[in-house]
Amino acid sequence: MNFRRYQLHFILAFFVIIVLGFVFAFIYYLPARASVLFGPPASHLSISDRIEYSTRLLSYGNELTTPFNASGTEQPFQVEQGESVNSIANRLEALGFISSAQVFYDYAVYTGIDLTIQSGGFTLSPAQSIIDIARALQKLSPTDATLVILPGWRMEEIAASLPTSGLGITPQAFIAAGNTPPQVLAFAFPSTMEGFFYPDSYTLPRETTVEQLLEAIARNFAAHLTADMQTAYANQNLAVIQAVTLASIVEREAVHIEEAPQIASVYLNRLAIGMKLDADPTVQYALGYQFETNTWWKNPLSLDDLNVSSSFNTYLLAALPPAPISNPSIEALRAVAFPEPSPYYYFRAACDGSGYHVYAVTLDEQIANACP
Repeated sequence: MNFRRYQLHFILAFFVIIVLGFVFAFIYYLPARASVLFGPPASHLSISDRIEYSTRLLSYGNELTTPFNASGTEQPFQVEQGESVNSIANRLEALGFISSAQVFYDYAVYTGIDLTIQSGGFTLSPAQSIIDIARALQKLSPTDATLVILPGWRMEEIAASLPTSGLGITPQAFIAAGNTPPQVLAFAFPSTMEGFFYPDSYTLPRETTVEQLLEAIARNFAAHLTADMQTAYANQNLAVIQAVTLASIVEREAVHIEEAPQIASVYLNRLAIGMKLDADPTVQYALGYQFETNTWWKNPLSLDDLNVSSSFNTYLLAALPPAPISNPSIEALRAVAFPEPSPYYYFRAACDGSGYHVYAVTLDEQIANACP
């Protein structure tokens, strides 16, 4: 009896080992092997999706890397704006560029290329592999234009970059439309879209209208404003517009963006006790364009500048400005959502010219931190 029980335990253990081996293969070996052969999976894929698509790609053998027709010639191929990757894959197969729409689709989803395929005209060939064609569709088309929005820019600076973007939108039309923004988010803009021009690189057809551009930018902002960030803002009694306004100030103050959570903490501490923010960037915004220095951000500021009459001057008003003063990066937006807890109410530029800051709890400490 004992011997038979031992046999059963041995068989059970053997099957457990076999099962664990299969689990290991699916969870570790197959994704690792696919990563070696086809590159890393898209970061947004879940573990189960990575396993599924890794398994699929490995099952295709050489189909991903072997051209459908090695003697094929180049032909034009058009990707329509907003066209799904499934539609693109089916048309590529129907036109004889690739052997299988399913293989192309699985590779595009695995790599994340499905989210970065560009609209416009391309020149492709059946002599290219599925991998080569998928990657080629990411490249900029001559019919596309690219607008780059840098963190900390104000609307006028974005407008000034339009003539070199390839888009047929004038700076004047952009500013006018930005002051009557599209209501495409879950919350309403104030009287301007300032602060919600999400810093990024936007590749769009050259014929994109200003309304389409603003909608694309607004939707990009909404996609990056996560639920946990919105909850964190609410927990600090900040409406989204207030949080973005504070983030726009933090963006301009943080020469080194890793300081953003600490700077955000100082400003939140001040707001909590009704203290003025005394933020130089708000005065710079109020002063506007400086013809002498060809900049929107006057530096240094004079004592007279700190007295400029404006609802944006936080040296005079103990409150947030009525709207954002720049367009903050995701780091600044997250710094306001998740600030570095601190007892500080003051900060000033370090004396070593590094761009970093020194912090203080009291005004006396702030004065002591002044440079010699």
